[in-house]
Parts: sequence; structure tokens; C-alpha cells
Amino acid sequence: MSFDPIAYINEPRWMESRLGLDRIRELLDRLGRPQDRLKFVHVAGTNGKGSTCAYLASILQGAGLRTGLFTSPYIETFEERIRVDGANITHDELTDVTLLVREQAEAMADHPTEFELMTAVALTHFARRTCDIVVLEVGLGGRLDSTNVIGAPEVAVIARIGLDHTALLGTTLAAIAGEKAGIIKPGSSVVSWPQEPEAMAVVENVAKACGNPLAVPDFRQLSLQPVERRTAGERSMDTPNAASNVSRETFVRPFVYRDYDGLETNLLGSYQPANAALAIEAIAALRSRGWDIPDEALREGIARTQWPGRFEVVDVGSDRPTIVVDGGHNPQGARALVDSLADVFPDCKPVFVIGVLEDKDYPVMLETVLPHGSAFVCVTPDNPRALPAHKLARALRWTGQDLLGCSACVNPTVARDMDDALEKACELAGPEGLVCAFGSLYSVAAIKCSVRKRKG
Repeated sequence: MSFDPIAYINEPRWMESRLGLDRIRELLDRLGRPQDRLKFVHVAGTNGKGSTCAYLASILQGAGLRTGLFTSPYIETFEERIRVDGANITHDELTDVTLLVREQAEAMADHPTEFELMTAVALTHFARRTCDIVVLEVGLGGRLDSTNVIGAPEVAVIARIGLDHTALLGTTLAAIAGEKAGIIKPGSSVVSWPQEPEAMAVVENVAKACGNPLAVPDFRQLSLQPVERRTAGERSMDTPNAASNVSRETFVRPFVYRDYDGLETNLLGSYQPANAALAIEAIAALRSRGWDIPDEALREGIARTQWPGRFEVVDVGSDRPTIVVDGGHNPQGARALVDSLADVFPDCKPVFVIGVLEDKDYPVMLETVLPHGSAFVCVTPDNPRALPAHKLARALRWTGQDLLGCSACVNPTVARDMDDALEKACELAGPEGLVCAFGSLYSVAAIKCSVRKRKG
């Protein structure tokens, strides 16, 4: 029987959160320490770290550097988590590297966890592909996350810090910041989001103790311009060699940061230019360390960046509702979603499709979004930690009772599955309306699949 690398990595026996570096250190020592042959930009944070990683990888690739990218979770295929120059690891490559990792993992007295196996596979793959630089996203926390097995990165980036995973990381911003700032090591440059004061003080103190320079984006020099709708020519996927093109409507967000005017991004969330600014500061830090990254690569890299599932417009039609999907799964993400909807679709109150995980702070998320919806459809995400749709509907009604003027919360719709949820939401929205599905990154693939089915 052929070896299935994804099934091996995802075996229930390994799927647990056991923070600590002993297992990953032993595993990588057995594999010849591939991390020592690589340079890194290491990115931690609560919100925006994935988008920041995507911007950085796109810019570095545009500068002609062979660029590795390790992120989590994946949206549609497992291989998305490990990329070189924008291309997913192939199944054959994944199989080959995972067999090497398995041989060493099975010889250990304390078997590595799922995420530790993935980290080892990624680092081994990047070393085999002789990457010039790797953008490495922290999985959980920072200090004890398996990605922190690396030595001093070229740049340690701390994206926006919020209250999440409090059972593991702490119940205050300062405690969580201490865990995130654990990726900062002597010999690195540090770039941080302008955090809340108690979190910023922690990051500043750690950077100072390590003797590292610290840069923070100046959002007073960040100027957002209205989102533009454009018609782009796109060759039909059914007839790729045909001479005629079909047109599609796209959205672009222009912005200015510092001396960079005329920047554009396809990532439409109102917060994305700020994430791009964080990436620009990280690029400046790399330049100060001798990396050759031209302005043209920066501009084009930002414009080319794709990061699915984060305020992504997945369907625009003249005879059907516009559909937006967003993987926001905590109070900060819900607030950013509401701000983005008001910015991009100011005259439209969406029908929300909501599916959340039970261990998230969904009551605060509901309080944030409920005043802004015209109707609500509840669905159970395909995840063992999912909150059942009927319980979500009950929470939605209770929250709505406390919000004046939220009559739409009185009778939320409970859907059987994502196909049913999307069909019901589109009926409620009507052909000129807006549907917004959010609450969990684990639902994004199901939503996109449902959209494709509707479009035929």
C-alpha cells in the first residue's frame, strides 16, 4: 500500500498541542539540522500575520530570491502550507520528505506532534530546494512554538497582538505579548505592529534586552483610497487557447505609505494596507542587513499578493448576489470585517452566513456583527471543535435581545450544511444583494466549493 504523507502527519495520535522545543530540536538534529542552512523572516502575532507573510514572500520572490513560505492553516489543500516561489510542494516531494521525517520521528521516545512534523517537513524541503530566504509563520504563540527552533532570524516580525488562545498563552495582552516576543533573539532586526501600550512595552523591552533595532510602522503616513471596481480581461478557463477573452469584475485597493505612492493591493480588507506597511518595514530592515530588494519588486510584489479567505470576494454576478468570504475568527477579526464591509460596500447590509468554533470568543464576535446584518444563517463548520448551528442560532437570538433595533436577529436561519446555508443566504439577499460568510478559516474551502456549484 502506498504511503500517504498527509494521513501520517494528521494521525489523531499526533494531533495535540504540546508546546515546547525539545521534540522538534531532537527531530531536526536527527535530520541534519536543515534550519541551519536557511535564512528566515519569522512572523508571530494574533491577527494579520498570514497576510503579512504573503506580502513578504511575494516581494522577496519578485526580487529574484528563491523564497520559501510556511503558513497555517491551509484553505483548500494541505500542500498550500509549504511553498517555494509561490508553488505548493508537490505530492511527490511531500511524500519523499515525510518519509525521511517519519523514519527519524518513529525512532524518538517522545513522538513529535502534528505541527512539529509539518515544521520538520517544511524546513527539510526548503533546505533541499536551497531557498535563499524563508518566510516562517508561527503556529501558536511564539516562544515555545516549534518554528522557534530556528536561530536568530534576519527579521522577527510581530503582527497585531490580541486576546486569543488564552488558555495556553495567558489572559492579558502583556502575557500574550511575552509569548509572541519569544521569537526575538540577539542578532535580529525587529519590526512590530504599533501594539496596545501594555503589549508594546513588552516587545520594546525584549528587543532592547537582545540589543536589536526595533521599527514600527507609522500609520499616520498610511493613506487609504477608495476601493476601485475594474473590469479585467481574463482568458476563459474552458478555452485557454481561444483568441477571445471573457471579462470579469475585480476590486483593487489603492493606498500610499510613506514615500511609496500609487501602491495597490488585491487584498480588500480595510486592514490590509496596514499589513502591507508592516511588510514594507520588514523589507526596509532586510535592506539594512544587505539584502538587495528593489522598489519595483516591492511595488509589484504587493500588487501580486494573493491570500485567500481574508475578506475575499469569491463571486460577483449581474444576476446573483455578491459573495464575500472572511476567515475572521476572533473579536478583532470581526471588528475588521465590519469596517471592511462598510468601506467596500457602504450602501449594502449583508446577509451573514456564520459558523464558529466553540472555543472562540463568539459572543463578542456576534455583538460586533449583528447590528450590521440584514439577516443571519447559522451553519456548523466541518471541524470537531465546531459550535452546532442550533446553539449558534440560540446565542444569536440572546445577543440580539440586548441590541436595540436588531430585529434581524430574532429568527436566524439554521442550515443543514454549507450548500444549504449559501442557498438560503442568496435567497434572502436577492440578486442585487450581498452575502458575507465568516467565522472560521476552516469553513472557507466549503464556502468556495458551494459557490462553484452554484455557478455551475
